[in-house]
Amino acid sequence: MLFYDDSYRNSEIPELYRHDAEVELDLGCGNGRFSEEAAARFPQRTFLAADIMMGRIRKCTNRARRAGHANVIPIRAEARLLVTTFLPDTSLNRIHILCPDPWPKARHRHHRLICSEFIGQIHRVLKDDGEFHFSSDDQPYLETVIHLLDISGLFKRDDSRLAEISDIKTDFERRWLDKGKKVTHCLWVKQPLHFSGSGH
Repeated sequence: MLFYDDSYRNSEIPELYRHDAEVELDLGCGNGRFSEEAAARFPQRTFLAADIMMGRIRKCTNRARRAGHANVIPIRAEARLLVTTFLPDTSLNRIHILCPDPWPKARHRHHRLICSEFIGQIHRVLKDDGEFHFSSDDQPYLETVIHLLDISGLFKRDDSRLAEISDIKTDFERRWLDKGKKVTHCLWVKQPLHFSGSGH
């Protein structure tokens, strides 16, 4: 288990600096079910399982240890801080943000993780052709995220790439499905930045 604070060094995860390494981030991993099942399916990949709640990270750590999944690295960290200050450029193959708190009340919406600035940070830390996987049971929030990704010009949606993981569910999603709620998954692929010339 790793703890991120101002003194933390991301060099403790050498995979972040190896271009040939396959690294995925499960941001807001909860109890770690998604990371555990994905790690079992893809043993050649490293899964960073991050959450701010200590109890969840302990459960994630214990789950990975019992299963013998050395390719799961639990990290206790605040999501926005982790991505914006900890992760190097082009270090991840895929980011998963699954069933995050939608903060539905208008006065709380500034707490939402997905905003234009954060989308730029997601683009920064993803490798070329890297993927952003998002899911939600809250339709208004989902539509907002889709709109922000569409107008950013930084990503192209391609849900067909979800096929290899479509059956892996978080504990949160299982709970919503048991209650009859619909959970929608979307995936976007990183697009290269285009800089206009000066004309000189």
